[in-house]
Amino acid sequence: MTPIRTERLILRNWEDRDRELFHRINSDERVMEFFPFRRDRAAADAKMDEFRAWIAEDGYGFAAAEIIETRQCIGFVGLLDTDHLPFLPAGTVEIGWRLAPEFWGHGYVTEAAEAWLAYGFETLGLDEIVSFAVRDNSRSTAVMQRLGMIADPASDFDHPGIPDSHARLKRHVFYRLSRRDWPARKRAAR
Repeated sequence: MTPIRTERLILRNWEDRDRELFHRINSDERVMEFFPFRRDRAAADAKMDEFRAWIAEDGYGFAAAEIIETRQCIGFVGLLDTDHLPFLPAGTVEIGWRLAPEFWGHGYVTEAAEAWLAYGFETLGLDEIVSFAVRDNSRSTAVMQRLGMIADPASDFDHPGIPDSHARLKRHVFYRLSRRDWPARKRAAR
């Protein structure tokens, strides 16, 4: 992938120097509050390698977000195919994120996600980008709203990958943004 530069961030493919941070964000209780699993180091390394391969192949994915000034990786933001959700049409692309807690509340996710929306609509020519999160995940749904994404309650769903042992994590809210609505959304954000 060609790195994407925002005002404060570089969005790039994963590098070996990111492994410690990637493991931390996939095992931290606060970061993973709305996920039914935590990854040990081996599982985190394997997932990072998977992300890196997808990005190398597709030119996009859940990519590393690095602060330009410090060269510190803070987590990931990116676009990903939703092949793991069989009820969504083929070709549906989601936008998602995960940052280390010390970087929450600084607008990094919104900044990076804006760049990914532009890439998705203007470079990839996507018709729509979706996002979803556990119903009670107010931090993520607030980002979706800041991005101008529209809640679609008729598409809310029980995530098939969440075991019944974690019932409170099953229900997901669904948001979408169309390429048609993107230009007006961009103008409103200025």
